[in-house]
Amino acid sequence: MNELESRVRGTVHVVGAGLLGASVGLGLRERGVDVTLEDVSPTAVALAADYGAGRVREESDPEPAVVVVATPPDVTADAVERALAAFPDAVVTDVASVKLAPYLELVRRGVPLKNYVGSHPMAGRERGGAIMARADLFTARPWVICRDSDTPAGALALVEAIALDLGGVLVEMTPAEHDRSVGLVSHLPQVVSSLLAARLVPAAEQAIDLAGGGLRDTTRIAASDPELWVQILGANRGPVIELLDAFAADLATFTDALRDVDAPGAKRSVADLLAAGSRGVGRIPGKHGSSERFVTITVLIDDTPGELGRLLTELGELGINMEDLRLEHSPGAQIGFAEIAVLPEAAERAVVDLTERGWRTL
Repeated sequence: MNELESRVRGTVHVVGAGLLGASVGLGLRERGVDVTLEDVSPTAVALAADYGAGRVREESDPEPAVVVVATPPDVTADAVERALAAFPDAVVTDVASVKLAPYLELVRRGVPLKNYVGSHPMAGRERGGAIMARADLFTARPWVICRDSDTPAGALALVEAIALDLGGVLVEMTPAEHDRSVGLVSHLPQVVSSLLAARLVPAAEQAIDLAGGGLRDTTRIAASDPELWVQILGANRGPVIELLDAFAADLATFTDALRDVDAPGAKRSVADLLAAGSRGVGRIPGKHGSSERFVTITVLIDDTPGELGRLLTELGELGINMEDLRLEHSPGAQIGFAEIAVLPEAAERAVVDLTERGWRTL
């Protein structure tokens, strides 16, 4: 198959022209798929079309082969029901971040679901809208497919073809399994990050000026859209509440130990919880979905044009494969820190070779 040849035959209709919908359109258009767009906002659909995500659907257009519903979670069931009624021969999927609530609502309404396959690409950005859309948004990201015993093989194959065309990695789950899983790896982190970032609002400017990579890492997703997250958390409140209760219990144990750190067992309680955190981090997939852990080398670079490019060029010349890169500036100084993740077996050689070339490492 040609690299940009699509597995999908026929038109794909995207309902919802925001970040996910427009990104689906951009990715499929790169593969020559005819994509039509629909949104309750004429401005949103026109903007997505202007960015090349597809064209506005016309009444004379033939029925699409697939409909991708990319609406907010609180109207997903409504949009799926309308799509199934409007296009009875099309396969309908949705990319909502919660799967069980829309499915149960459709079942409650008695909507025939033979042509419906729920799905969810584990991809996004802190800001939404077509202006933030990217054709490669889903590349190498898990794409969960939710099916049941009544799902026709042809319908499943079409939804999988969309995911594969967009570079997704297929994962099969039930709606309940999906919601419990994303509650842990997505929804709980959002709440924790947001509550931590909220503590910065009343903080003194002098304290904020001391912020470093640790604070940035743990609060990055707090910049996400609050209105959207109210919908997501409300729809998945059962699993999220269970996780928050468990988190609160751990936090209470940790706090009680710190209140009297010299009490018998207090230091062990603190150490055990910190150690558990370290073990948990070790389970997070790394590059390309592997569980491989990397060593971070910090290189000091002058905050001048061309220095970062020179560093990356020399890493290539040295044959050092950079697995990840993070940049941080030193407040009030013309210097920056490039944190480079490499495989453990390459770390020592990387430090020696970079030092020999005049780079300062930490």
